[in-house]
Amino acid sequence: MSGTAQTAAEIVVVDYGLGNLRSVTRGLERAGADVDIVEDPAAFEHADGIVLPGVGAFSEGMENAGPFRDALVAAAEDGVPIFGICLGMQMLLTSSEEADHAGQGDAEGLDLIPGTNERFDEDQTVPHMGWNELDVQRDHPLVDGVDGEYAYFVHSYYASPDDDGAVVATTDYGVDFPSIVANEAGNVFGTQFHPEKSGETGLTILRNFVEICTE
Repeated sequence: MSGTAQTAAEIVVVDYGLGNLRSVTRGLERAGADVDIVEDPAAFEHADGIVLPGVGAFSEGMENAGPFRDALVAAAEDGVPIFGICLGMQMLLTSSEEADHAGQGDAEGLDLIPGTNERFDEDQTVPHMGWNELDVQRDHPLVDGVDGEYAYFVHSYYASPDDDGAVVATTDYGVDFPSIVANEAGNVFGTQFHPEKSGETGLTILRNFVEICTE
């Protein structure tokens, strides 16, 4: 997909019943995108970028997003930028301890970034909620201008990718956990925090995403 400086990126936000769609859509529009909220994976065909938002439980998220699974994997393979937010980021991984912890059995993630989601240790207050610092670990266009800035988190589980190279940024909450991850090709990535609730830091990240989608 491509765009120009004069043409806004066409970005679709996946509506599978568990996302804060209004706030995400407003944030993307502020960042300069044309945004459609979609319930049909066929809409991915003409998208410059895809956003997978999410709040709630991993197993419920994967069940609800089932109709989108094949289309998301195909889009990733085609190089379309895919941005997972909070639960949406966790869904990019292979599995999560949350399903076992909640007695919900196995739930298979999208496996676009191999790894699992782990629960914070019992001696840590969960959820991790509030503002915390981003420590950028490697270059990625999503994080231009945000090293050392603060973002807003609400989560009890965090990503643990199989490949350390998937970690783009970390945040300290008793443990340095990955707060931004990306696949090897660089077109699939996610933030554990909510950029749409993270003020200017979040808006910078959303603008970076829109820029990625216009390349």
